[in-house]
This record gives sequence, structure tokens and C-alpha cells, in this order.
Amino acid sequence: MAVDLTKKPFNLNAEQIAWVNDTIKNMTLEEKIGQLFVNMGSSRTEEYLTDMVNRYHIGAVRYNPGKAEEVYDQNYILQTKSKIPLLIAANTETGGNGACTDGTEIGLQVKIGATGDAKYAYEMGRVAGIEAAAIGCNWSFAPIVDISYNWRNPIISNRVFGSDPDTVLEMALAYMKGIQESGILPAAKHFPGDGVDERDQHLSFSVNSFSCEEWDRTYGKVYQGLIDAGLPSLMAGHIHLPAYEQYFDPTLKFEDCLPATLSKPILTNLLREKLGFNGVVVTDASHMVAMTSAMKRSEMLPTAIAAGCDLFLFFNDPDEDFGYMMDGYRKGIITDERLHDAITRTLGLKAKLGYHKITKEKILPSKEEALAKIGLPEYKAIFAEVADKAITLVKSKEDVFPVTTQKYPRVLLVNVKGVDGGFGKMVAGSQKSATEILQEILIEKGFKVEIYKSPMDDILKMSDEDQVKTIRNEYSQKRPIADLVNKYDLIINVANVQMSTVQRVVWQATKGTPDIPFYVHEVPTIFVSVQCPFHLADVPQVKTYINAYDGKQMTMELLVDKLMGKSEFKGKSPIDAYCGFKDTYI
Repeated sequence: MAVDLTKKPFNLNAEQIAWVNDTIKNMTLEEKIGQLFVNMGSSRTEEYLTDMVNRYHIGAVRYNPGKAEEVYDQNYILQTKSKIPLLIAANTETGGNGACTDGTEIGLQVKIGATGDAKYAYEMGRVAGIEAAAIGCNWSFAPIVDISYNWRNPIISNRVFGSDPDTVLEMALAYMKGIQESGILPAAKHFPGDGVDERDQHLSFSVNSFSCEEWDRTYGKVYQGLIDAGLPSLMAGHIHLPAYEQYFDPTLKFEDCLPATLSKPILTNLLREKLGFNGVVVTDASHMVAMTSAMKRSEMLPTAIAAGCDLFLFFNDPDEDFGYMMDGYRKGIITDERLHDAITRTLGLKAKLGYHKITKEKILPSKEEALAKIGLPEYKAIFAEVADKAITLVKSKEDVFPVTTQKYPRVLLVNVKGVDGGFGKMVAGSQKSATEILQEILIEKGFKVEIYKSPMDDILKMSDEDQVKTIRNEYSQKRPIADLVNKYDLIINVANVQMSTVQRVVWQATKGTPDIPFYVHEVPTIFVSVQCPFHLADVPQVKTYINAYDGKQMTMELLVDKLMGKSEFKGKSPIDAYCGFKDTYI
């Protein structure tokens, strides 16, 4: 489907369209090919940034996180050194903290969903837009509009507004409205929709196995609603949708189906023609295995553009990838028409932003003005309001509340872990753990609080031979229940399980220790999850289960207020926290 710049989401006038056409007319072939790429910057130096825009003629950037001042300087260099203005994207999935590390988090999607109020999705977009625009961003890889249909999915467990398409659409439209108020262009993701498969497309194939009819009622409803509202761009995921691939091409065998980023039936027939999407399509990151394992990289790059993507996310090696894309054009994989339409759409967004008449030096606001908009107290107050309304008492089957120093003077905190794939550290850094924060707050309230130290922490430092011996001894030991009952009045398990190939609790190879909450009938026990909202599947025996959705200081303070009866639990789970099991209700 050929692009029409007079229609939504562009709605350009004659002057803007003339700028787009004149810009394309004056481009060399190399410049046209360069406009297909979104670079992930590996440095903020002026030398590196200038070289990237001059040598590779990139059309867009998505950068690594940094402080507002650093990102501002980077973006100013990029826009003033680039021949053609750039789209500069940030991952503002949860607020302005996706644009800069000192920006404001409003809340994870599932946390916003738990408030049951779309005004907080709007606030998340509004604050993200103000902070991102201040430092020179103009594009956002958000909102996430995946839908939670499989509790085992490790990628979107807390990055989803809920399991109801109507809720997801309502929240996404509110987010889109908020962020566009600051001139930021949202890119909804991950088309055609994650949340059905339990695999991670970073590391494996991922399949949306819905029938065409099921997809239309769910993901299709969400995307159609966003497109009708003028969604300017979306991110295609490396997610298979075989039902629609085979619907549009009945000759395709299942094994020949491709992820959406490489599939013409999905991007052209379904997205462009059936749903009528006229905006920009960007691929998800091109280093993810669901894409890289589909075909040779030399074929993959031009195939993504030929299928209907307008922008290709991230070089592997810039020289090599640029060469692959150029070869794909010369071989006819990318036609002149497809190349022209892709560049037209990208430039159309830049004209929509007003870059056809703004001088390069004026694209960003003044630095002083920009930094004054970052991390304001009124934004942080919204985070607190969201946390108060989101914390969810999922299960309450015993008379444990209120938690007071009179009833439970001695508290044991147990840090429940999962697989550490390093992703959590990459995102959160070396911040204080939720368990440590909770301990400090409870001590301040007058409780005597210990954090359980697992023997496995020391065992894993031993030699392999000594580990085997010690674990066997540890596992075979018997301990009197009185050791727990006489020492503690309340045990709080805090599950802080980071995103990995699975997002499940990993129990230690011990027995009769507080690592595993076997003692729910011996000592009053509360289980709190501060990341994944689906841990009740692994602890169905607990009688009191809470989803806090994050382990930030303010969230933990509000959690303690609720535990102590000073505030009500107000959150409503937007997903099936019982994971479809009957025993989790008991």
C-alpha cells in the first residue's frame, strides 16, 4: 500500500509534502539506504556521533540510558551534525526514566493496570513526553500493547496493561494522548502481539498461535483502535502469526512462516491493507534470535524492508550491515518503490514534527529550560499515587492483618530469588534491594527484623567437590520446627525475580530452612512479589499473597502502611494472578 501523506497519521500540508519530496529528490542512493537504519549509539563523543551521521546517513537513533544532561548534549550534536533531522527514540515504557536515568518513573504497565484508572496511563505518557522532549527525544518505543494470555511469558509479565483487550486499548490510547501533547511520536509494540507464547524472542522463536478470528477479537481490536486514533508508528516484533500468514498465502507451510518483521503477509497484507495502517513500521532489535535465526543476515536486512518495515533497528557491524542493505537493493529484493515509500514515511514523521522549517539549532529547547523539567516533585507524587492505588492484596485467607509490633514484634524477611540472567542488573543497576528497603522501614516502625541468610550463599563459594558434600549434608539435616516458631512471630517472603528466560522462583537445594515457605501453618506468613505478578503458581500454599509490582522505596513504604492497617489495599489485579490453577485459590 503506497503511502499517502495527506492522510493520518501524517495529515501533512502541501509545504510539508514538498519538503519530503524535495529531500528525497536530492538524496544519493547511499543516503537513501542510510535512512533505513536506526543506530544504537555506543558512544556520546562528538567524533563518534558526527561520524555515524556523516558516514552512514542514519535516519534515526535509539541510545543507551544516561543522565539528562548527557543525553541532551548527545542529541544536540546529532541534530546539528546530521544533514537530515533525526528521529531520536527512547524506551519510555514506564515514564520519563526511559528517556534519562534521572527522569521520572510513573509505573510499570501492570501497575498502571492495577489502578483500574486510565488517567494514570495518560499521566505516564504525559510525564514521559515532557521529560523526553526536553532532552531532544521525539520518538518513543511505547506504549506496550501486548496482552497477557500466558502467565509463563517472561517478557511481558509486568510490561502489560492487562489480559483484557478493552483495558489494554483504553490504557494505550490514554498513554498515546499524554505523550503526544509534548510532540513525542509513540510507536506501539510488539505487532502482531506478544503474550500467547511462553518463549522469549530475544533467545528463541515466539509464536502467536491465535486463529484469525481470535486475533481479530483481541490484538486486532487493540491495533485497529490505535490506528483509527492516528497511531504514527509501531514496532514489529519477531513474532510469528501463522494463521494470518497462511490465510494470505495458502501455499505457505507452517515451517516456512516467518516472524512478522520478515513477513510480507503480516506487514503488507494484514497491517497495511486489512488494518489500513499508513504510518511508520520499525523492526524490533535485529540481534534477537527469533529474527537472526530465520535466515542469513545478508538476506534478513533487505527482506525486512521488502516485507514492509520502514526502519531497521540497530546495526550489527555498520559497514557490513550497510553493505548487506545496499546489496539487497542492487539485487532487487528492495524495489525502488518500496525504498521510496519507506523513506517517505520516515520523512513524513519528521515533517509532522515541523522539521521542514525548523533550523537544526532550534530543534532542542535551551539546555537550562530542558534540565528544569526533569524529575520534578509533582511527577514523583504521581508515582506515589499510582503505587497507593495499585498494590494488590491478591489472596487473604488468614487473619494476619494488621501487622503491628504488638502482634508480630519479631519479623524474618526471606529474599526469594529466580534465575539471574543479568537483565535485571542491566536495567536496575546496583540499587538497594526491596528486602533491604523493607527491613529499614520495618525497623523504623519498631519491629525487630532479620534478613534470612541462605547457607547456599556460602556454599556456592566453595569448590565443586565441597559444594556437593555440603549440599548433601544440608539437605539431609533435620531441624526442629521450634527453631522458627520460637524465634519469629511473622515471616515475609519477598520475591524479587528478575526477567530471564523464565520468570519463576528458584528454590535452594536445602530442606527445612526458611528459603521455601513450607511453614505457612507454623508461623504467620506473607508472600510479597515486587516484580513478576505470577508467583502464586509457585507458592499456592501461602494464605496471604501481595503484588506490589516494584520494590522502590516509596512503594515499600506504602506497602508497610497497608500491612499495618494504616491504608487499604486498593489495587485490582489486571491479570490472572492465580495463573489458572485451582489450588492457588485455597
